[in-house]
Amino acid sequence: MSNLAPSFRLTYSTMFDPPAGMHERFEAALARVRPSLGRDHPIYVDGKARLASSTFEVHSPIDTGLTVGRFQSGSAADIDAAVSAARRAYASWSRTPWPERVALLRRAAGLIEERVYEISAAMAIEVGKNRMESLGEIQETAELVSWYCDQMQASDGFRRELPNDPLSGFVSRNRTQLRPYGVWAVIAPFNFPFALAGGPIGAALVAGNTVVFKVASDTSLSGWLLLEAFRDAGLPDGVINFVTGAGGAVGQALVGHPDVAGATFTGSYEVGIGILRRFAQGRWPRPCIAEMGGKNAAIVTRHADIDRAVTGIWRSAFGLQGQKCSACSRVLVERPVAQALRERLVAATAAIAVGDPTERRNWMGPVINRSARDRYLRCVERLRQVGRIDAGGRALEDGALGRGWFVAPTVGSVPRDDALWRDEHFVPLVLLSEVDSLDEAIDEANRSDYGLTAGFYGGRDEIGTFLDRIEAGVTYVNRPQGATTGAWPGYQPFGGWKASGTTGKAIGSFWYLPLYLREQSQTVVD
Repeated sequence: MSNLAPSFRLTYSTMFDPPAGMHERFEAALARVRPSLGRDHPIYVDGKARLASSTFEVHSPIDTGLTVGRFQSGSAADIDAAVSAARRAYASWSRTPWPERVALLRRAAGLIEERVYEISAAMAIEVGKNRMESLGEIQETAELVSWYCDQMQASDGFRRELPNDPLSGFVSRNRTQLRPYGVWAVIAPFNFPFALAGGPIGAALVAGNTVVFKVASDTSLSGWLLLEAFRDAGLPDGVINFVTGAGGAVGQALVGHPDVAGATFTGSYEVGIGILRRFAQGRWPRPCIAEMGGKNAAIVTRHADIDRAVTGIWRSAFGLQGQKCSACSRVLVERPVAQALRERLVAATAAIAVGDPTERRNWMGPVINRSARDRYLRCVERLRQVGRIDAGGRALEDGALGRGWFVAPTVGSVPRDDALWRDEHFVPLVLLSEVDSLDEAIDEANRSDYGLTAGFYGGRDEIGTFLDRIEAGVTYVNRPQGATTGAWPGYQPFGGWKASGTTGKAIGSFWYLPLYLREQSQTVVD
């Protein structure tokens, strides 16, 4: 790994206009990373490599003939070993003074930032992200870990002295202290395998918990590179443990383990709510921090800047090929501007460069695997049956595209009672529907069980109504960088309401880190 760091402050806002030097550094890193692909990687338990009885290969969605790496097919026995190691390490780690934990986690954040180009290059190949989204995610991960260190420091370890009891003849000293839970499970998704693993891991560790970490199988290399950064920072053995394998075997064994004290999960509503219910039905309830998807709407009124709305919509709908829980999948537009919006959005969609996302010229890469490609094809077939297709609607198989899972970004319309309009699909598909008023648009947006993100384009005097009435944890108004996407610690915290989240608190906010702690009231009489 190199010691190159970004030459400017990389965020989801600045990533749209990076300096040329950033591209040069990425391309140099890409050339260094490619020869290292295809290696064997172990499970990591108690500071030691561990092998399973079988392995699996991860292939790039850009070119399925390219092997990213070989990884261990973990089992319930591997999970038990990892949890046991984390439990043993907890006794010492939880009692380590918080400034020492902060110092180690800041070192991990620094290593992530030092390695930002190499890790981003590997992620672009493994996930199919374009280079700027890959760089943005890795840098954001470093920022998230640093942010939680900042919060621990600002709160003085979440310890607060309280007034002494007015007891005659005694001195009764009172304080409140937030303390860790124990072994924390972190289960990360394929679409943000660094940020949605590294952020929760950093929060759990700086709070004094120990961690067992499972990444999505499709992004096992990204998980390994994240593990390396925490390992190389000097964390004691057993404080962080890493297990790979199928979610049905490894993931279930992890959340079902009786010694797991809490869990952070990012993924589908069905799996997340299942974990939450399981955690509520044990010997005692355990905390479950789950982000469970979205069906995010952008509202465009007759007073909107249409060009700005179009830019924000296509960036949010088709960034990472629509494989974001925050993707803009629905647009509610007032009738007087509906035709203009549709025409300009179709034109913008047709202009998107689709191809190998490691190449600078390409903005949209492939979906993650065959299953995602097939789900996209089912969606567009349904769209043909019950609605209309204005742009896209096909798999892309010409030339080099035929070696990967490439599909066309798609714009269309369906009735609002159809599953395409109602359910999350995680594909590059955005649907338009016309409304007669802002109130109708908000009512329709809120009809969804999800409440993750929402966007608005309209007049200044309409903003208050939107913000007051919309049921979403993250809102964006008149934002060209993305109608419903984009977050950064300390700037745009990220978390959902309703079926989108279990806590009502947001990643990268002032209120997130305490979720990994429990309160103890302490009274000592002298």
